[in-house]
Order: sequence, then C-alpha cells, then structure tokens
Amino acid sequence: MKKKEEKTEQELSVFTNPLKRPVAKSSNIIVKFGIVINLMVFLFIMLINSVYTVKETETAIVTTFGIAAENTNKGLQFKIPFVQNVTKVDTTVKGFPIGFDYSEDGKTYGNTEESTMITMDFNLIDLDYYISYRVTDPIKFLYASDEPELILKNIAMNCIRSTAASYSVDSVLTIGKAEIQSNIRQTLMNKLEKEDIGISLVDASMQDVDPPTDEVKQAFKDVETARQEKESAVNLANQYRNEQLPAAEAEVDKIKQEAIAQRDARINEAKGQAARFKKEFAAYKQYPFITKQRMFYETMEELLPNMKVVIDNGDGSTQKFYPIERFADINLDASNESDNDNSNHKTNE
Repeated sequence: MKKKEEKTEQELSVFTNPLKRPVAKSSNIIVKFGIVINLMVFLFIMLINSVYTVKETETAIVTTFGIAAENTNKGLQFKIPFVQNVTKVDTTVKGFPIGFDYSEDGKTYGNTEESTMITMDFNLIDLDYYISYRVTDPIKFLYASDEPELILKNIAMNCIRSTAASYSVDSVLTIGKAEIQSNIRQTLMNKLEKEDIGISLVDASMQDVDPPTDEVKQAFKDVETARQEKESAVNLANQYRNEQLPAAEAEVDKIKQEAIAQRDARINEAKGQAARFKKEFAAYKQYPFITKQRMFYETMEELLPNMKVVIDNGDGSTQKFYPIERFADINLDASNESDNDNSNHKTNE
C-alpha cells in the first residue's frame, strides 16, 4: 500500500510541478532545426548584402563608415555587409525639356510658365529648349547638392532668359538663332563648372521659338520664308557661277597660251632675221659689191612678179608687159624651140 501511495504522489507532483516533467526527444530536434534555419537565413542575408552588380552604364559609389569611394569596375562586385553601402549612378546621357513636356502617349504640350520670355525690345516670345547632360563625377553628384538635376534646370532657365533678353525679337526669330544657341551653351557650361555639382553639359539645343500670337507668328514665318528664298536664290547664283567659271578660266588660259605662242614665234622670227642680217652684214663687209648685187637681184625676184612693167623705147612709145613671168616664159619657150630645131637639123645632116 505504501508503494502505491508513493507512486501516486510522484505522478501528482509531475502535473503540479512542470520542472519535474521529463523532456521529450522530439522537442530537442525541433530546437536544433530552428537554429539551423536561422543560421541559414542569416548566412543568406549576409551573402545578399555582400555582393552587387554594376552595369556598363553605371558607376558604383561605396561608402565605408561615411567615407565615399568610386568603384569603376563592372560586373559582379563584393562589399562588407552592413558596413559598406553601395549607391549606383547612371552615367549615360540624359536630358529634360524646358518650355514643353511629354504626355503619357508621347505627345508634346507647351509649358508657358517656362517658355514665355521677354526680348531686348520688350516683345514676348515662346522659346523651347532641350538640355542634355551626363554625370561626370558621381561622388559630387550624390553629395555636393541635394537635387543636382533641379539645379541644372534652374541654371539653364536663367541662362536662356538672360541671353534672350540681350537680343531683339527679329534676331531671336530669324537670323540670330545660331548665335543665341551658342551663347547659351557657353554660358551654361561656365556656370556648371563654377557650381561643380558633378554634371557636365552635353548639348543645349533650341527646339522651337515662336511669337505668342498667331498673327505675329504668321508674319515672322513669312519673313523666314523670304529669307530662305533669298538664300536659295543666292545658292543658285553661286551654282551658276561655279559652272561658268571653269569654262571662262579655260578660255582665258587658251587666249594666254595663244598669246604666249604668238609672242614666242615673233621673238624667234626676229631673232632669226637679226641673225640673218648679221650674217649678211658680215658678208657685205667682206664682199660689198657682190653682196649689193645679190641683194638687189633677190629683191627684184620678190617685187617684179607682182609689178606692172612699162618699157620706154626712147621715141615716145611705150610697151607694157604684165606679168613679167609671162614675157620671160614666152622668150624662154622661143629659145627652147630654136634650140630644138637646130639640134634636129644637125641630126638629119
């Protein structure tokens, strides 16, 4: 009986005092499994926070205890988890409009608060611009200012307004666009360099410029059309000039060459005559009488065939022979016939 009572008291003490309950083996397994799961989750989180990927168009800024460093390597990179933080900066060319904006379907609509400007002669115009930029210093881009893109937009609007206010409305709408655009670009680059916010200007291009009213807009369009027609007429004239100039230059060269050839021919002829005269003069000094006769005969040979010859018989009657070769040929033929007759008579004898 005493043993049964002791056993009953032990069973009751187990239910009344939990510390005396026996520990099950299954609960030990669950505890160990939970520890393993927690460890694996911790390791997975550590692994995720220790690697990162940098694209070709990005630059990573790694901060270690607040100290920033630039990582220009691309691809899979490693960092110390929970100690180092990584911020990726896009270094591709980006941009934003001034004076207009894009709707969700891709269409553009005007923004008069940004586009309306005043010119030097107190006229209003609507000027639209597009600014392109690139991040060149990611550390300054992140930490030198809170909103660097907003700063760039404000600087650009200031440059556009101040430059437009320095020109007349005619210059802005017609012939001064290129100069205005160049001045705005240079001024904006100088101010960005002074601000030093890690951004460099790629391009600042004027998209459109119009008067605020349709009537004035049409008038300036007519002026622009006339200017373009003028440029077209000038281009056509230049084209015609370029087509005609080569032919004219070729004709000038031809005339010059002919003149040079004629000049050289006359010079050579004069030199030849001078050399012949010197030669004849040398012969004349050696044989003056013979040279005079030869020169006289040569001159007569040149002059007589083209002259009318009149012979005075001395008794007041004259005979005219023209041309003289004919008379000479007749006498020559007569003498030839008499010589032939004499030769034939001798042969017969």
